[in-house]
Amino acid sequence: MSRRSTRVTASLLVAGVAATLALPTPAQAANGTIGERETVCASDLFVCTQPVGAWMGTLYQGQTFLVEGPRSGGYVYGFAYGHINRRGWVQNGWFC
Repeated sequence: MSRRSTRVTASLLVAGVAATLALPTPAQAANGTIGERETVCASDLFVCTQPVGAWMGTLYQGQTFLVEGPRSGGYVYGFAYGHINRRGWVQNGWFC
Protein backbone atom coordinates (compact mmCIF):
# COMPACT_ATOMS: atom_id res chain seq x y z
CA MET A 1 0.00 0.00 0.00
CA SER A 2 1.38 3.41 -0.90
CA ARG A 3 1.80 6.23 1.54
CA ARG A 4 -0.96 8.21 -0.21
CA SER A 5 -3.53 5.39 -0.02
CA THR A 6 -2.66 4.87 3.66
CA ARG A 7 -3.36 8.56 4.34
CA VAL A 8 -6.62 8.46 2.38
CA THR A 9 -7.74 5.35 4.28
CA ALA A 10 -6.84 6.95 7.62
CA SER A 11 -8.68 10.15 6.67
CA LEU A 12 -11.81 8.22 5.70
CA LEU A 13 -11.68 6.29 8.97
CA VAL A 14 -11.37 9.51 11.02
CA ALA A 15 -14.20 11.14 9.03
CA GLY A 16 -16.43 8.11 9.60
CA VAL A 17 -15.80 8.12 13.34
CA ALA A 18 -16.40 11.89 13.55
CA ALA A 19 -19.67 11.57 11.62
CA THR A 20 -20.85 8.79 13.91
CA LEU A 21 -20.06 10.83 17.03
CA ALA A 22 -21.88 13.86 15.60
CA LEU A 23 -25.16 11.98 15.11
CA PRO A 24 -27.82 12.96 17.63
CA THR A 25 -28.75 10.17 19.99
CA PRO A 26 -32.40 9.61 20.82
CA ALA A 27 -33.47 10.56 24.31
CA GLN A 28 -33.73 7.62 26.65
CA ALA A 29 -36.81 8.02 28.83
CA ALA A 30 -36.73 6.35 32.22
CA ASN A 31 -38.78 5.93 35.38
CA GLY A 32 -38.32 8.53 38.07
CA THR A 33 -36.28 7.81 41.17
CA ILE A 34 -37.95 8.72 44.46
CA GLY A 35 -36.06 11.58 46.09
CA GLU A 36 -34.57 12.83 42.81
CA ARG A 37 -35.43 15.98 40.88
CA GLU A 38 -35.84 14.54 37.40
CA THR A 39 -35.77 16.29 34.02
CA VAL A 40 -38.75 15.76 31.72
CA CYS A 41 -37.67 13.96 28.56
CA ALA A 42 -41.10 13.95 26.84
CA SER A 43 -42.18 16.93 24.74
CA ASP A 44 -44.98 17.49 27.28
CA LEU A 45 -46.12 15.75 30.44
CA PHE A 46 -49.49 16.38 32.08
CA VAL A 47 -49.62 17.04 35.83
CA CYS A 48 -52.84 15.71 37.37
CA THR A 49 -54.62 15.94 40.72
CA GLN A 50 -54.45 12.13 41.06
CA PRO A 51 -53.46 9.17 38.85
CA VAL A 52 -55.64 9.48 35.72
CA GLY A 53 -57.24 12.49 37.43
CA ALA A 54 -58.03 16.06 36.46
CA TRP A 55 -55.38 18.00 34.52
CA MET A 56 -53.82 20.92 36.38
CA GLY A 57 -50.86 21.84 34.18
CA THR A 58 -48.24 20.70 31.71
CA LEU A 59 -44.51 20.24 32.13
CA TYR A 60 -42.46 20.60 28.96
CA GLN A 61 -39.22 18.96 27.87
CA GLY A 62 -36.33 20.20 29.99
CA GLN A 63 -38.48 21.21 32.97
CA THR A 64 -38.14 19.34 36.25
CA PHE A 65 -40.21 17.24 38.62
CA LEU A 66 -39.20 16.20 42.14
CA VAL A 67 -40.27 12.57 42.47
CA GLU A 68 -41.57 12.18 46.03
CA GLY A 69 -43.62 8.99 45.70
CA PRO A 70 -45.69 6.96 46.01
CA ARG A 71 -46.17 5.23 42.67
CA SER A 72 -49.61 4.14 41.56
CA GLY A 73 -50.74 2.50 38.32
CA GLY A 74 -47.93 3.87 36.17
CA TYR A 75 -48.05 7.34 37.78
CA VAL A 76 -45.79 8.95 40.37
CA TYR A 77 -46.45 11.75 42.87
CA GLY A 78 -44.20 14.76 43.34
CA PHE A 79 -43.59 18.47 42.90
CA ALA A 80 -43.76 20.07 39.44
CA TYR A 81 -41.34 22.98 39.16
CA GLY A 82 -41.55 25.83 36.65
CA HIS A 83 -44.78 27.67 36.00
CA ILE A 84 -46.85 24.98 37.78
CA ASN A 85 -45.08 24.96 41.19
CA ARG A 86 -47.53 22.46 42.68
CA ARG A 87 -47.63 18.88 43.83
CA GLY A 88 -49.39 16.40 41.62
CA TRP A 89 -49.19 13.16 39.67
CA VAL A 90 -47.43 12.53 36.36
CA GLN A 91 -47.16 9.47 34.19
CA ASN A 92 -43.94 7.69 35.13
CA GLY A 93 -41.34 6.74 32.54
CA TRP A 94 -40.83 10.11 30.85
CA PHE A 95 -37.68 11.36 32.59
CA CYS A 96 -34.13 11.71 31.23
